[in-house]
Amino acid sequence: MARFHELEGFVIVAGWGVLFLFGVGLFITRRDANRVYWALLTVLQVLLVIQLLAGLVLFAEGGRPAILHYLYGAVFPALVIGVCHLFTRGLEKPPYHLFFTIGAFFMLGLTARALMTGLGLG
Repeated sequence: MARFHELEGFVIVAGWGVLFLFGVGLFITRRDANRVYWALLTVLQVLLVIQLLAGLVLFAEGGRPAILHYLYGAVFPALVIGVCHLFTRGLEKPPYHLFFTIGAFFMLGLTARALMTGLGLG
């Protein structure tokens, strides 16, 4: 389970990076997000839930990473995603992906730090 948690961590960090770059590309070309963008966002949110469940299993098995790992990997990402959903709901015109692209930038940093603290690198 620990190896799965680690590998999925790398996938999640890379995914947020891809989503951020995708969103920036859409913004530069003045295009609205398509199905691929929203599907990637959905997959990343589901992967975060799976990652949280895997982390809870590791916690139950006695794993105890630094407290920052929990903050960077669960608490702060939940806040960022919640704020993105809240702000996007209030938009009346495109680009609807704007807040999620900004959020993806922060998620990239937060999940990278979660991965680093989980690996004992910082």
